[in-house]
Amino acid sequence: MITIDGSEGEGGGQMLRYSAALSLITGEPFTITNIRGGRKKPGMMRQHVTSLEAAALIGGAKANGLAIGSSELTFRPGAITPGEFTFSVGTAGATALVLQTVLCPLLLAEAPSRLVIEGGTHGMAAPPFEFVERTFLPIIERMGPKVSIKLERPGFFPRGGGRIIVDIAPAPLRAIECMHRGAAKSVSAKAIVAGVPSDVADRELVAARKVLSDWPEDAFAPEQLPADQGPGNALILAAEFEHVTEVMSGIGKMGLPAEKLAKTAAKRMAGYLTSDAFAGPYLQDQLLLPFALAKGGAFTTVKISEHTRTAMDLIERFTGIGFRIGETPDGTISIETAA
Repeated sequence: MITIDGSEGEGGGQMLRYSAALSLITGEPFTITNIRGGRKKPGMMRQHVTSLEAAALIGGAKANGLAIGSSELTFRPGAITPGEFTFSVGTAGATALVLQTVLCPLLLAEAPSRLVIEGGTHGMAAPPFEFVERTFLPIIERMGPKVSIKLERPGFFPRGGGRIIVDIAPAPLRAIECMHRGAAKSVSAKAIVAGVPSDVADRELVAARKVLSDWPEDAFAPEQLPADQGPGNALILAAEFEHVTEVMSGIGKMGLPAEKLAKTAAKRMAGYLTSDAFAGPYLQDQLLLPFALAKGGAFTTVKISEHTRTAMDLIERFTGIGFRIGETPDGTISIETAA
């Protein structure tokens, strides 16, 4: 039984999701205390409960303490069972984070799976749908499995109501090296609005262009969705390279000026573009578990986040597999699986 203090390291829901995935993969039970102890509102929220319910369902696990507000959980895994599953967060809680919890275990299953996940697709503090589709899953496919994802309906903060469908065809994970992003191919800035004034999109695009001034004019475009799919707003910035596509986003909320949202997202993209790193700040921690399961591989990235350091620690505790951190001649950080 592995015992985890949920207030250490990143101190948020990532520790729950990674621990559940690793438990299913290794067969090692765990107890976590002080859940989300590093957050203003500690304890499990609806999206964390859904993520762990999903893990328990696909892995025949017994989970004691699985409830909204709970600060302690004991998780005893069973056998991973592929199939067709529907998981509903019931709020704007992130569909991407539910997927993150169950994806790697199902990549190792003996048969394909189909997941329907309902909740938020464009919310706060979580990868938007476009990041999962264009940034993360193409790398998983390079490692062997086939994973397709479809957005049936967007779900914006704070209402939610989104729906994604994910088809997973397992295959042995092979080690790959992601050291260079390759030649630049295209850039785009899409300001999505649904049930909010269209000038919000226009203001975001103007603000983003001021930061990303070398992007062509036709790269910036608004997207108006039907009002009944909102209210909601998201700015999606994408830079496509030969070997990777980086997606940065800003999510609208009451009280947040459109200009500030766009400036923050654009500055993050500009920061990534000034480096030569393969993985941006939000991709780096998501690559760790599949790379560890492949028992090899390496990638370059920007400054290491606390999420990444926490994930490294959890992976080593469950699997014994660590990571070597170095620096390349061009100044980027390299992370290599030390199997």
